[in-house]
Amino acid sequence: MKVETHNINNIKIAEVISTNNIINNTSDGLDLLGNLYYQDFDKIIIHEKNITPDFFDLKNGMAGEILQKFSNYRIRLAIVGDFSKHTSKSINDFIYESNKRKQINFVASQSEAIKVLSNQ
Repeated sequence: MKVETHNINNIKIAEVISTNNIINNTSDGLDLLGNLYYQDFDKIIIHEKNITPDFFDLKNGMAGEILQKFSNYRIRLAIVGDFSKHTSKSINDFIYESNKRKQINFVASQSEAIKVLSNQ
């Protein structure tokens, strides 16, 4: 795992780069949050391909538990990916509501993630 730093208008954004899954379970998500938080990042980009597909099955509670911690610590998160393959109404509603609140964002590209996170 590599962390690339984007500095936009004095805003420091961490982009997590990896060829492997970074989040396989709730503990992995919380470890990532803690690790980057203590490196003074309060805005993070992670790619959908680095998250277990279980995350997007809302019945198991993984997404809710991880994303609640990001909200509690006021860490803004952008998850980059193609979410059109997720066809369940619940995950699509979850993505829609998350994007409205702006704390957790599901976006299609890295440039969109940087744009969303660099806006206060």
